[in-house]
Parts: sequence; structure tokens; C-alpha cells
Amino acid sequence: MNKTDLINNIASKSGLTKKDVETVLNGFLGEVETALSSGDKVQLIGFGTFETRKRSGRTGRNPQTGATITIKESKVPAFKAGNKLKEAVK
Repeated sequence: MNKTDLINNIASKSGLTKKDVETVLNGFLGEVETALSSGDKVQLIGFGTFETRKRSGRTGRNPQTGATITIKESKVPAFKAGNKLKEAVK
């Protein structure tokens, strides 16, 4: 399912217009992005938690040349599923 499919499904089930659903979905995604970029996490009880995790620096290898390279540590987004979501998927 892509974003357009998600918008269409929510619009048909909620009675809202596709434009309204798109506005709400874009607002939600923007708020999650803002929270993660500022170091906060977004917890939706039963669904899951969006958070950032620290990825340690490491040594890698350039596949074309075989040269050893250093990969810097970074912060990456992560999602941990909640119990209700885990049970629904089983």
C-alpha cells in the first residue's frame, strides 16, 4: 500500500474528503519528523513508537576499490511496534 492508497482507504471509511485526509496525514508525518529531528520520540499506545537510535561508527570497505573507509556514527529513525499491532499481524 502506498500513500495514495492509504488516503483513499481512510477517506472511504471516514467520510472525509481525500484532500482533508491528505492534509491530516501530511501534518502527522511532519510532526513525527519534527519530533524525531529534535530528539523526541512519538509514542502511540498500542500502535508503536517512532524514535531515533544512535548507529555507532565503524570501519567499512569500498566495494569498487576494496579500500578501507571509516563510516561516521549517525542518528537514524526507528520504529518499534506496539503490542496491539504485533498481535494484529500474527
